[in-house]
Amino acid sequence: MIPTRAARYRHGAILVLPGVWVAAVVTWELLSPLGTHFVQLLAAAPAIACVGTGRRQCVLLGGGCALFALVPLGPSRHGDQDVRLGTCCAILVVIAASYLTSRRGLRLTREVERFREIAATTQHVLLRPLPSLLDGLALAAGHLSASEGALVGGDLYEALATRHGVRVVMGDVRGHGLPALATVAALLGSFREAAYDEPELPGVLRRLERAFHRRPVPEEPSSDEEFATVLLLEIRPGTEVVALNCGHPWPHRVVRAADGSAHADVLSCDEPLPPLGLFPLPAEPPVRVLARLLPGEFLVLHTDGVEDARDTADVFFPFSRALAEAGRGVGGPGVLVERVRAALLRHTRGVVADDCALLALRNDRPRCVGALPPGVAGAVPVVGG
Repeated sequence: MIPTRAARYRHGAILVLPGVWVAAVVTWELLSPLGTHFVQLLAAAPAIACVGTGRRQCVLLGGGCALFALVPLGPSRHGDQDVRLGTCCAILVVIAASYLTSRRGLRLTREVERFREIAATTQHVLLRPLPSLLDGLALAAGHLSASEGALVGGDLYEALATRHGVRVVMGDVRGHGLPALATVAALLGSFREAAYDEPELPGVLRRLERAFHRRPVPEEPSSDEEFATVLLLEIRPGTEVVALNCGHPWPHRVVRAADGSAHADVLSCDEPLPPLGLFPLPAEPPVRVLARLLPGEFLVLHTDGVEDARDTADVFFPFSRALAEAGRGVGGPGVLVERVRAALLRHTRGVVADDCALLALRNDRPRCVGALPPGVAGAVPVVGG
């Protein structure tokens, strides 16, 4: 990472601060009209050097200050030698204490950096990045965690290309942050197996329900009910989109017009099933046909943290309007997700109260299929350029 200009200025200021401190103390000592001793303030110089520039500089500067404290800077008075000797001893004590403290702090900093790297790797494996293209569908996703320092919270998403079509899951575990990770891991692991094995979406949903009930339970479980909302989608080869919804917000379809404008519509307003964990699934979970995703159209999935985000005036984030504005002009799913994310952060001034996740996909199948070499089975003319 290249340091910014402000960071370089701060680093330079820290390097020269101990020397400026010593020069100021010496100048004050020489120019003081009352004959007051300020040489004792030199004891702070090694501590400043240790914090700002490191242990080696602390020892070198502290040793110089200790020797300098023994040098009289003017006419000697009775008792000056004792004061200077005491100041020299105080500087040596500060050097030793600062050196040991800095060594321990450096070791702790290295351990924190190592643990942070391990945590980031683990969280990326759990909520792994989506491929940019999956069976002719362009994909992008984004996530904001409400827990400081966490990359993953209570939201989950995944997209897999199977022989049944592209299957997508978007979910939201009750709560947010690191305590919800066990449930997120259980649901994602179950989906990544069931999406390939189960011929129908109800079978996938039942596997997720079993994984939810078998997940590891915290040592101190909450007194409130635990649940998770789940939206399962299947984009079939004929562009038909079907869904199973357990308490999750319905997806939006974003369509761009020829003049570059766009509009966003919710694909269904039907009452979903209850979230997983509250009630048993019905014998025949209703699979709904949402729409056909035509070439160039976007499908956007999200968690309720996006719609429930508020600004300082307690106004909800206008998600549908933000989607329409983000869909204008050109750009793929990654651009759309980044624009909505930026609009959300502007609306909330960078502070989110709940985890937020977005997943956008665009039907690029005509271009991908048309790009096949002539004579390959399935090659058709490119539609729409």
